[in-house]
Amino acid sequence: MANAPMKPIAALLLFLKFCMYVIVLGIGGWAMNRAIDHGFIIGPGFELPAHFSPIYFPMGNAATGFFVTFATLAGVVGVASAIAGINHIRSWNTLIISSFRCWSCLDPHSTCLGVSLYRHL
Repeated sequence: MANAPMKPIAALLLFLKFCMYVIVLGIGGWAMNRAIDHGFIIGPGFELPAHFSPIYFPMGNAATGFFVTFATLAGVVGVASAIAGINHIRSWNTLIISSFRCWSCLDPHSTCLGVSLYRHL
């Protein structure tokens, strides 16, 4: 194939992308765990606080819950995109490129969704 010399470069970039999204998932999972552990305690004898939100995080501001939720979602889509890319690099033909293109188009859009929602709140 004419693009055979590009295969190692594509594999390196795909590995870096996978590592970046695994880090995003790790930080997002830690933040979700902390929010669950240190969030509101709701039971039969307790009342809901006045500022109750279903996406409440004990750290940051009001937008932190949305940011962490969408960043974790973007991390999952990014890892799925990296897995589709690994499948494409493994076979390296034009028959499987459509699934790789689909995930590669969804990946930056989900990342921008998380970042822009955090920025505009």
